[in-house]
Amino acid sequence: MPRMTKKIEMGIDWSAKVPMYSRRATRLAAIGLACMLPATARNAQAQTKLGLAAPVTYDNKYELYGGLNYMNFKAGENLPKRMNLGGAEIEGTWWVTPKLGVAAEYRGGAGTTQVFPIGNAFGIHRPLVYMNMGLAGVQYRGPKNQYAALNYHALGGIASGVFDGGTQGAGATPGASATSNAQIVGLYNNHTAPIVALGGSLDFNRSKNWAFRLSPDLILERFGNETREFFAISGGVVYRFPLKK
Repeated sequence: MPRMTKKIEMGIDWSAKVPMYSRRATRLAAIGLACMLPATARNAQAQTKLGLAAPVTYDNKYELYGGLNYMNFKAGENLPKRMNLGGAEIEGTWWVTPKLGVAAEYRGGAGTTQVFPIGNAFGIHRPLVYMNMGLAGVQYRGPKNQYAALNYHALGGIASGVFDGGTQGAGATPGASATSNAQIVGLYNNHTAPIVALGGSLDFNRSKNWAFRLSPDLILERFGNETREFFAISGGVVYRFPLKK
């Protein structure tokens, strides 16, 4: 019996079954492909949504920028170390031409600073310093495309520094003023001084009207007896006001 079964199996025409298996495999592949098509379409649609919704033409007349600002600074003529100021920045620009714009901005920052060691005797440890700055100047729009734009700017104005904010009420002698304490520990007197910001900004476009901005600056100031150079950088969001139709 086993030998007869083996002979029968050897007599089966397997070539007739191959097309049937092939047809089944083809049907299964077609079903799988049909299931994959909606997912592929969804992925293509998602990629489209990530692109720019409309061409970025840079034909706007006005734009507004707001972000966070960092600047290093020295709060006294002879202090050995620099300090860090952190705050906010807001700027408005009127593009007189597609390339040239007039800008005005406000910057505000605050931070603590090291002082002369004598400050320990007065109970003054890393006093608070804060500054308000108003600047105006020009912007020039450089290379640009659908995804990014490079701008250059030169701004000048005044900075009002408050250097005795962390020395209020401190002092070994009763009745000593905060201003006197500030001078003793090496800080400037409270006053206003000229300031200049030279730099640029790189705008990464999110859409025709919205962009993310990174803006580094070289800062020139004269709170003391000489002009000093510092570094500043800000990052935030730009809104380009659309043209009225």
